[in-house]
Amino acid sequence: QVQLVESGGGVVQAGGSLRLSCVAFGRTFSCYVWFRQAPGKEREFVGGIGSGSTFYADSVKGRVNISGDSNTVYLQMNNLKPEDTAIYYCAAAPWIGPIYTKDYQYTYWGQGTQVAVSS
Repeated sequence: QVQLVESGGGVVQAGGSLRLSCVAFGRTFSCYVWFRQAPGKEREFVGGIGSGSTFYADSVKGRVNISGDSNTVYLQMNNLKPEDTAIYYCAAAPWIGPIYTKDYQYTYWGQGTQVAVSS
């Protein structure tokens, strides 16, 4: 059974940092992405890594870094803001190619981990 398991969420003050992890069980992937969903909002793309490249949403560029390998991926978030509060999801794809930014393009998903940033 293929599973993606996220961890590392929590409560942090504005300006603080968190590192989220995503571990794949059952298989490995070539592309991993992070999405987030705030209350009452649609799920949005945060960033991704694949084929040796990374790509980030403008809303987080300069504050986050994605790293990892074919089994485990990390989302390092710095200088967190209250608007970063959301459930963060890891998704993965087996293809070698572009990092797509739409959630419907990904089949494999984790259960999510909550991040709350207090002001």
